[in-house]
Amino acid sequence: MTKTLLIEIGVEELPAIPLLKELKNIEKKYLHVLEKYDLVCEFEFYYTPRRLTLWHREFPLKQEDKVEEFFGAPKSIAFKDGKPTKAAEGFARKCGVAVEELEFVEKEGKEVLYFKREVKGQESRELLGDIVNEWIHALDFGKSMRWGDLHESFIRPVRWIDVMLGDELVNIELFRVKSSKTTRVHRQSSFDPVGIENAKEYFEKLKQGGVTLYPDQRRADILAGFEKLQKEHGITIEQDDALLDEVVAITEHPTPLLGKFDKEFLKLPPEVIITSMKEHQRYFPVFKEGRLDNSFVVVSNALTNDFSKIIEGNERVLRPRLADALFFYENDLRNGLSTDGLEKVVFMDGLGSLKEKIEREKGIALALAEKYGVDKTKTARAVELAKADLLSEMVYEFTELQGLMGYYYALALGEDEEVAVAIKEQYMPNGEHDDLPSTKLSAVVAMSIKLDTLIGLFSIGMIPTGSRDPFALRRAVNGIVRIAGAYELEFDIQKDIAKLAEKYEEFDLAQLEKFILDRIRKFYKVNPSIIEAVLVTGERELVAMGQKIETLANVVQSEEFKEISATFKRVANISKDVDISKELGVDETLLQESEERELYRAYKEVVSKTYESYEAELDALLGLKPQLDNFFDHVMVNVEDEKLRENRKNLVANIYKSIYKIADIKEVSV
Repeated sequence: MTKTLLIEIGVEELPAIPLLKELKNIEKKYLHVLEKYDLVCEFEFYYTPRRLTLWHREFPLKQEDKVEEFFGAPKSIAFKDGKPTKAAEGFARKCGVAVEELEFVEKEGKEVLYFKREVKGQESRELLGDIVNEWIHALDFGKSMRWGDLHESFIRPVRWIDVMLGDELVNIELFRVKSSKTTRVHRQSSFDPVGIENAKEYFEKLKQGGVTLYPDQRRADILAGFEKLQKEHGITIEQDDALLDEVVAITEHPTPLLGKFDKEFLKLPPEVIITSMKEHQRYFPVFKEGRLDNSFVVVSNALTNDFSKIIEGNERVLRPRLADALFFYENDLRNGLSTDGLEKVVFMDGLGSLKEKIEREKGIALALAEKYGVDKTKTARAVELAKADLLSEMVYEFTELQGLMGYYYALALGEDEEVAVAIKEQYMPNGEHDDLPSTKLSAVVAMSIKLDTLIGLFSIGMIPTGSRDPFALRRAVNGIVRIAGAYELEFDIQKDIAKLAEKYEEFDLAQLEKFILDRIRKFYKVNPSIIEAVLVTGERELVAMGQKIETLANVVQSEEFKEISATFKRVANISKDVDISKELGVDETLLQESEERELYRAYKEVVSKTYESYEAELDALLGLKPQLDNFFDHVMVNVEDEKLRENRKNLVANIYKSIYKIADIKEVSV
């Protein structure tokens, strides 16, 4: 038997960001509670800023009856001389019965103590109070608050609870609030509790009272409103998904509205206007003909037919924010870009000030610029100015615009455009899928900043442990690997880092190398044994490493690889006692069999050529499979004649050595 179940927890307005962070866990945690109480069934979860709602179309009225079985000690231990031992008595206590009520059954070839009992399922309504309390207390929104004289806390005060099984109210209490057959509608519709008799009435009265309960519907309503505004005004509204999620979370009756601001503010860099609108007001930027327009979209939560006052109010709020930004911008331009003052800003204990960090970054950047043929004057200038905007009023107000404002100021003050772009792109890439620097100069600057942070923090023992990485060193490694690969900047994580690290306090370079290699193992989304097959050869140059990993991954994905692997693992096995670091001579006069002569001829032909890529070279080497198979079928390697045996081993080992320059194929597991 089932009935509908409606659970509504009414709260004061929920803050959007904490709610959205926990959103992915809310249903999982409720399901976990249902599993605990053996009442698992389908349900739907909805939310608005003032409520958390669970809806079951079919909720079981009771738990299913079940049988519990208990197994105890073997008979030989449970009884001695026909009398129960402490083992038997303890088992009986555990089962809640007398020893005489226990039985023996055979289990794994032994007679053991056994007890079985039937457990009647409890009525669901008796359990709902515990279910709701456990679910609510399992939710973690980060910060929570207490209200009144309560010792318990929650993200916001709970003001009403409605739990109805079918048409019947289930009496529960949560944070000293007792359940009742009431809900709350939109405040502009009514401040008073609204009575409901059943679930159908609940959904109807929310709709009538201006509450769109379903988040997906609110999102669809907002997007439909965007579409309407775009068609009416010939504009494009930037649809920021994170901002849209936030607006969905803070509205019960969303209506997108178009507002305007003075054109004079378009003197500001677009990012300043957009940041001010998004961060402070949750406005959506508007574009016209590909350029930022002097308008914005605000999503109202009001119930009204006349939105003019709401639009005017939001325009009034935005104006002083943009006026402040324009003042900061013009003032910063008058002051110019300078790093004077950064010597007073501590970067990190043990690593000095930001001014000292800039000097270290410049040293690395100039070394890389020389290595990669990049203009050293521009490189030095870009690094010198990269953090100058930290002293600007604009970045003080909008810290997330650091680097970007340096770009705009540099352009406005007549700096070289390539230098300005490098300032803007100094932190790229900032995430796994973020854009890379757009020029080689920018790449060198961004790489230098990441390298200084990485080497510097390791030099003072600030090494990430476990999942903790407060200075994003793992992300820095990913960025270095991506930049090096994209621009083919050959960088050896052993030799080049050792050279750069001479300017820092002495530390364990092997520890840093291990850290980088651990990140590389996670960076490439391929069979882990492929990465190991390349790393075990000692390859530490990032460009070659990446190309070799990709080459081997492509080969391993082929249908023929299992057959190829069997042959070449045999090659590796025969070569295991040969020192492939030495020159391995093959005496052609000792090649007696036609199969070994043919193998040697084919091998010499392969290694005599120059290849455009590792893939072409590896394909050619693996193409020796037919000759190798013939060799293994007709030629005995481990013959008694020592010279003949060594010659044949050297022939095979030379092939292994050539492949080993790319990867140790025996390490690959499929």
